[in-house]
Amino acid sequence: MSTRESATARQAGRPRSERAERAILEATLDLIGEGMGIAELSIEAIASRAGVGKTTIYRRWSNKEDLVVDALAVLRTPMPPIKGESVRDDLIVMLTAMHADAVDGRNRSVMHMAMGESDRYPALLAKFRCLVLEPRREALRAILERGMATGELRADLDTEIALATLNGAVIWHCKWGGGESGTVLAPRIVDQLMSGLTG
Repeated sequence: MSTRESATARQAGRPRSERAERAILEATLDLIGEGMGIAELSIEAIASRAGVGKTTIYRRWSNKEDLVVDALAVLRTPMPPIKGESVRDDLIVMLTAMHADAVDGRNRSVMHMAMGESDRYPALLAKFRCLVLEPRREALRAILERGMATGELRADLDTEIALATLNGAVIWHCKWGGGESGTVLAPRIVDQLMSGLTG
């Protein structure tokens, strides 16, 4: 077989199984959601729960930290579509999505694990921030900056404090609030904060 034929044969081999990949990610999240920390989590346990061989996992991830980060990224609800017509409406959409993430039981326990083990696994936390946290912060920041440019928000708005306030209000209410749905809570937060953010 020629070199070209050999390369073609390798490329035409069995493609990655999306079903297996999803099973691996779900198994990882299930084990963490059941209370298994990163130190206790093993490729063997994940493979057993997912019903795949260890080699199937190692073909996709070089170590369990990378696998955990990808699993955490999958856990988040998809970024909601932003219309870009109204700062208020766009903030409500974003906070409703954040609320959905925060009240999901498995999501909450996995996020606590990721943040709680940050000292032991700083590289994992850095990847987690880059893949999971920062995209949403950037989306919120873009909404605020657009509002400052259009006059919907104060031109001298401290965006970092506004971001912390929006995030903190959602998290606080999900943990200690009255149990409102996201569609009820998000407009309450946005309308109250907008009264202090507008000129």
